[in-house]
Amino acid sequence: MPLPLYLLAVAVFAMGTSEFMLAGLLPDIAWDLGVTVGTAGTLTSAFAIGMVVGAPLVAALARDRPPRSGLLGFVLAFAAAHVVGALTTSFTVLFATRVVAAVANAGFLAVALTASAALVPPDRKGRALAVLLSGTTVATVAGVPGGSLLGTSLGWRATFWAVAALCLPA
Repeated sequence: MPLPLYLLAVAVFAMGTSEFMLAGLLPDIAWDLGVTVGTAGTLTSAFAIGMVVGAPLVAALARDRPPRSGLLGFVLAFAAAHVVGALTTSFTVLFATRVVAAVANAGFLAVALTASAALVPPDRKGRALAVLLSGTTVATVAGVPGGSLLGTSLGWRATFWAVAALCLPA
């Protein structure tokens, strides 16, 4: 499998980790930003809303763009949302970054699925898609608990920084 495919899988890992990482971080986020844990829990809903609204919208908008520029734009937007999220002291801004990150995630995944299949011969497309989507599986198994451990050890903002850093290779 070509190296770019594995780099795309790393980005999918970062995005999958981000999607589910808040579960172990909500009490710390709530305390730090002065909101209830229930209110902090709406950050998970913000990501879900961004994915539901963003997926069809950005897939349609990215359809006519070159895959490389689309992937780059989406991964940069995703990383930037995490940097802003790590820096903010405002719950409202953090909420907005979760929506932006989800829209970028949806766009990245839509383009990456097509691009990964184009990187390999026709008889290897299934394997290429499996490699790409393994990023989500590994995120669920290792990224989310790792993010919780990192957040517990170094603070919830460290997890946001780590997700942003994981986007750099892509």
